[in-house]
Amino acid sequence: MEIDLVAKVEQRIIEEKLVDPGDVVVVAVSGGPDSVGLLHVLFALAERYSWQLVVAHVNHQFRGAESDAEAFFVEKLSDDLGLPCEIGVIDVPAYIEETSLNGQAAAREKRYEFLHQIAAKYSAKRIAFAHHADDQAETVMMRILRGTGPSGLVGMPERRREKKVELIRPFLRIYKADIVNYCAQHEMAYCKDSSNELRKYFRNQIRLDVMPMLKQYNEQLPESLNRLTDLMRAEDDYLAKEAEQIFRRITTFQQACCRIVRRDFTELHVALQRRLIKLILNCLCLERDRLDFTRIESMRELILQDKVSNQILQVDEQVYIVREYESIQFQTFAPSPKPYAYEVGLDTSELSLPEVEAKLICSWVPASSKETAVYFSSATDVFLDLDQLNLPLVVRSRKTGDRFEPHGLNGSKKVKDMFIDAKMPLSRRDVIPLLVDASGQILWIAGFRRSKHALVGPDTVRVLHMKLVLK
Repeated sequence: MEIDLVAKVEQRIIEEKLVDPGDVVVVAVSGGPDSVGLLHVLFALAERYSWQLVVAHVNHQFRGAESDAEAFFVEKLSDDLGLPCEIGVIDVPAYIEETSLNGQAAAREKRYEFLHQIAAKYSAKRIAFAHHADDQAETVMMRILRGTGPSGLVGMPERRREKKVELIRPFLRIYKADIVNYCAQHEMAYCKDSSNELRKYFRNQIRLDVMPMLKQYNEQLPESLNRLTDLMRAEDDYLAKEAEQIFRRITTFQQACCRIVRRDFTELHVALQRRLIKLILNCLCLERDRLDFTRIESMRELILQDKVSNQILQVDEQVYIVREYESIQFQTFAPSPKPYAYEVGLDTSELSLPEVEAKLICSWVPASSKETAVYFSSATDVFLDLDQLNLPLVVRSRKTGDRFEPHGLNGSKKVKDMFIDAKMPLSRRDVIPLLVDASGQILWIAGFRRSKHALVGPDTVRVLHMKLVLK
């Protein structure tokens, strides 16, 4: 078994070029069977390939005396092998309290930070981790249960670059049982982490409960999941390259914005549409873990809608999509809507407002003899005494300094302050329609509220009814 395992790992290292001859490699050793086995295998190969191994261990101080004992064990193991050893003592519980991260996320963040520091200290090009094939299967199962796309089914990569250092996983095709057997045949001691039995951690629930239960239906479940990662890795790689070619061909990137032509986008397969959006957002520095399916679909649907001509979608506080007919622009700054103004004549029955994807329906009618209650205005309907209006009327966007006298309140308020009080999104404030008379008096903020002017009363002869209708 010893020769088979070492040879298998050696072959994978050569095929994937995980480590080059003469490299300095930092080996992350927790003290468990996986990392102890990895250190032993790499040590067995080190002389042949002139590798310089550096052992790195992090004491997270989660388990008190048990954590201290592990650190002592790793230090002695390194000394027995004649390897330099760096022990990092990190108060992860205090870091959790400081950052509000969950325990595993906080431990991982501090562990990787320490490992990069050691790599820099020894000018190492590689950091080796002992993740194995069962870890890979559990990772994929976790992602399936939480919801993932094709890229998530790829699982952990055997190698990836981070901060100018290659993170490698030479055991990723080796199963746990083979590693434990290897340690047993070599009579290698290792530590047992009691936290691995705690079901408060999601991964432990997957390993202890979910995987054994599902193995009743497929004894080769880990192998099946790992075959899935192999298939998805190839397909994901192919689609990623296709998306990158399309990105270079149809996008125009300038500083904080990226432009595409809608027709170029609609001609793509839906899989490439989604990937292109992700590529654009990644280039605009939106964090990958915030690119959820719902967010991507809302952007894709905005671009695909045929009847939309001009619209702004605020993806989040970082990114906006501005659609102007066939031009689609992704940008990291709030757009400045163009001011607009449309005159409302006595013969106007309908007024299109493309800025808000709406229209105004206008009715010029004689006043009814019924009670004035029938002329009750709402956010989307306003009834005005036509004879009290200073014509012509104009529907326009707001201007700096606009003031409004709301019906039912004394005095006036700045329109800007009213929007802020109502927590109206910034993207809407400069496009919401204002109905203004010839003197500049604001009569109605469409979709919001009316003013105290030109109210319909018992003496009203002619009524102007305006209704805001979204397209």
